[in-house]
Amino acid sequence: METLGEQKWEAKRYAGKTVFELEDRPNKENPVAGYFPEDLDYAHPNLGEDEVSGVLETEGGYFPTIPKPLWMFYLPRICNHCTYPACLAACPRRAIYKREEDEIVLVDQARCRGYRYCIEACPYKKVFFNLMTRVAEKCIACFPLIENGKIPRCFETCIGKIRIAGFISKPDSPNPENPIDYLVLVIKVALPLFPQSGTEPNIYYIPPINVPLNFLRMMFGPGADNAVKTYRAVMEKARQNGLENLDDEDLKLIGLVTLANSTNRIVHRFRIIRETLEIVGYDEHGGGLVKVPISEPKHVREFYDQRLKVYRHNIT
Repeated sequence: METLGEQKWEAKRYAGKTVFELEDRPNKENPVAGYFPEDLDYAHPNLGEDEVSGVLETEGGYFPTIPKPLWMFYLPRICNHCTYPACLAACPRRAIYKREEDEIVLVDQARCRGYRYCIEACPYKKVFFNLMTRVAEKCIACFPLIENGKIPRCFETCIGKIRIAGFISKPDSPNPENPIDYLVLVIKVALPLFPQSGTEPNIYYIPPINVPLNFLRMMFGPGADNAVKTYRAVMEKARQNGLENLDDEDLKLIGLVTLANSTNRIVHRFRIIRETLEIVGYDEHGGGLVKVPISEPKHVREFYDQRLKVYRHNIT
């Protein structure tokens, strides 16, 4: 983003330069603007991410507010399998390609000669160089699993259940019963990271709602305002009125958050059962995959466990 410099949006349309168009890029011979990371950038991947943003000492003491003056959050980053991959554009060997059947971006390691232009070009720094094999490596989106209708391994093993895998429709013809379409194209709470790069990334994030909006706009574009407003409003209505009093659209958002990682199969379609407050996921043939309650049951433990003679804490 520092290479791009300050650019501008016109309403929700990006009117600035992208990594493909930047005229004053450091090396004009390269088709894509970028930079080559230092070895220490990969040796310490969380460097700087354990530091809070904001002023540590506030006049008159610290009072909790929203958005919080002091905040931090981790942003899990994987290969975005971009629609217009900068790594592919930069490779002089044509060793990087997109699969026609699912648009997954892969490296042909038999063609790669380790020039590392792909590493320099990727705005997300998700191509790596193997010092032993001397070729580039990157996330393959677990395509053997996807070919068999299953989600990638990092999605399946995520203990926070924060990831949903699926296929997205064309922007002008979204399917509201498709989980990814609903979140990205219908209610637009899931946004791409650094859309100003111009690569059209295909990993989408629901922005954190307690972070200053100017920061979120830099990361996710001007759509961050609507995403935060929509998500916060739904959760607030659920807290005040209960799930049973929400309309169908609000239930869908909460239900999809609950549905994430509830099955290792790709969910192509979902449906809300209002009578039982459940959400059902279906495969590409319409067969049922999983049914989960929209609201997970809560169990409050006794503060003192008589049997084990220990105190218990309930953390929410």
